[in-house]
Amino acid sequence: MDTAFSAFITLLLVMDPLGNVPIFLSVLKDVDPKRRQWVIFRELLVALGVLLLFLWGGSTVLDLMGLRQESISIAGAIILFLIAIRMIFPSPYGLIGDAPGGEPFIVPLAIPAVAGPSSLAIAMLMVHTDPSRMLDWTAALVGAWAVSAVLLMASPLLLRALGNRGLIAMERLMGMILVIIAVQMFFDGVATSLHL
Repeated sequence: MDTAFSAFITLLLVMDPLGNVPIFLSVLKDVDPKRRQWVIFRELLVALGVLLLFLWGGSTVLDLMGLRQESISIAGAIILFLIAIRMIFPSPYGLIGDAPGGEPFIVPLAIPAVAGPSSLAIAMLMVHTDPSRMLDWTAALVGAWAVSAVLLMASPLLLRALGNRGLIAMERLMGMILVIIAVQMFFDGVATSLHL
């Protein structure tokens, strides 16, 4: 991830807004239709806050723990790979498992659906790669979040337009792209660790 654009694309794929549309719709199906948009917006704001917290403060925590950049890169690649595999070969429980009933608060929509372990790892990895480009990384993160937010706010319309099969096809395609990104991140981390 040497450019803000590549960071934006990676974060957008990891946030998986199209894959999250069915999750959001199923979790919110029992919520009063008049409150749904507000609940989605609230959860998205919480997710953005958590993502920015990890972007701006995660590197300091990693330094205090004595973790190296290569470790973050390899760990992030493994998490990405597992998420991508679940996108391509979905579990009957979805990407995040069973969702609790009633109106959601923070879990499972803000965390881990939007601000999941892979997006938090990517945010910390970006800063660790080049701490001097915080504005670029912040713009990439906020941009990816904004695109995700627009798609998730429009989730009822998106489901009508693409249908269940269209959403599944898009999620599998995003999963394939994510596998490639994960493998590249893994090789970059190993190469750096071995000083190749």
